Amino acid sequence: MAGFDVCVSGSGAVAMSLALALSADGWKVAWARSPESTKPPATPDVRTYALNARAIQLLERLRVWPALKAHSAPVMEMDVRGDEGGTLSFSAWQQCVRELAWIVDAAELERLLGEALRFAPRVEVVPPVGEHGAPVEAALLAICEGKHSSTRSALGVSFARQEYGHWGVAARLKATQAHHGVARQWFRSPDILALLPFNQPDPLASYGLVWSVPQARAEHLLALSPAEFERELQDAILQSDPTAPAKVGELSLTSPVAAWPLALAQASRWTGPGWVLLGDAAHQVHPLAGQGLNLGLADVDTLVAVLKQARADEPWRAPGDERTLRRYARQREWPTKAMAGLTDGLLYLFADQRVPMKDLRNAGMSLVQRLGPVKSWLIGKALDA
Repeated sequence: MAGFDVCVSGSGAVAMSLALALSADGWKVAWARSPESTKPPATPDVRTYALNARAIQLLERLRVWPALKAHSAPVMEMDVRGDEGGTLSFSAWQQCVRELAWIVDAAELERLLGEALRFAPRVEVVPPVGEHGAPVEAALLAICEGKHSSTRSALGVSFARQEYGHWGVAARLKATQAHHGVARQWFRSPDILALLPFNQPDPLASYGLVWSVPQARAEHLLALSPAEFERELQDAILQSDPTAPAKVGELSLTSPVAAWPLALAQASRWTGPGWVLLGDAAHQVHPLAGQGLNLGLADVDTLVAVLKQARADEPWRAPGDERTLRRYARQREWPTKAMAGLTDGLLYLFADQRVPMKDLRNAGMSLVQRLGPVKSWLIGKALDA
């Protein structure tokens, strides 16, 4: 296949979703992926993603969602607790939606996207982008290489990265009580602990754990035996909410424990002549709102729509035309910066140990709980990142 319209560089869910979506719209796509991406992982992938409505709609169009749904669990309610009695809850019925989000298996999502690409027309796998640029001629280079993108660096694009000093600790858990589709989150100051309802190994009583803790605490947790980790987790939940153990039950590990450093980051430019950044190559946010992959898939959705509209309205413009790509950047930069600001602000608000700040943030959380329109606006933004 020659004369590519777009070269998609990357191996993760954002890159694969973009290649599939472009193929479905009739573009000729070169998928430049690393050979290492086809090798089985050295350790099990314990990550779970909370996908919002917009992300699900994209996966439905890519015909991946029906199979992925069998490996996912719906979030019907969210129960958020502060560190001094503040509470905030959301429910699907209040928002007039079937579910607030779906918790999906990260490894299964990537496997199914890879399977779909095997049968996608107009997609050819090519060698990865190297120091001499793309391995093929293409009108547009779409860079979906993640936060450590070497292609972004080679283009001279800076990536302002603010290390939080926190790590995200993840694992899979089984509970002795059914989760009933309720996602639970505790702002414990300085850490944030979340239990996301999952369907493996028990469809009714499993969770994905996401625990943001200072680096030293993360290293301590990683060194624990499974039984010791379970005890520390149960103690943390009990300290956060004495009523929680009765709702959650006893928790036991069903996977290894993994961890990675957390940061806030933003690329100085998202587009240039013949290139565009998407996903973590363009932005990185704290996972406390579960919006990282949602933002990346929204990038995909927006770029495909912009290219499709430009082809219809201005067919003389190539996919890599700077004016077209700037439309994509304008549509995505504000929602992404707003979500980054929200998560960053919440993290630092709950990290402040001063008594007046504790009282203020928990009172604010409870006030939002009572203000229906404000609460609906917040969850509405999360549903359509």
